[in-house]
Amino acid sequence: MGRRPAGALHPPRDGVAEPLARLRRICRSLPGTSEKVSHGEPTFWVGGRMFAQLDDHHHGAAHVGVWLAMPLGAQGALVYADPAQYFVPPYVGKRGWVGMRLDGRPSWKKVEQVVGEAYAFIARTRLPSGTAAPRDRRR
Repeated sequence: MGRRPAGALHPPRDGVAEPLARLRRICRSLPGTSEKVSHGEPTFWVGGRMFAQLDDHHHGAAHVGVWLAMPLGAQGALVYADPAQYFVPPYVGKRGWVGMRLDGRPSWKKVEQVVGEAYAFIARTRLPSGTAAPRDRRR
């Protein structure tokens, strides 16, 4: 078996392909978004800053999820309201990031909404002036 180049994405585990494809569609639909592999996972950036990262059974976790940059207070509110869906991710959780499970049967409308909130939180200070962050899609 050949070696993968340094920085290459590890092969996704079972059950990751569909959630990753849906997450990619959501993230790539947002203005100025790029995707790079960071720490072995697909990671989504805007204006040079990370706003979302796939969690593919990170360090043996039992879930597939996404870690999202969130404003102060959002992490506690989300995890408290729905601990089956949201969690405090390792490393970045102490900075307010929130984890959201993507396996099982998540509400993809809710995923889109929360990813949009993370994007807007980072993009508001990173996008060139005149570039609008997406509107709230909860209507």
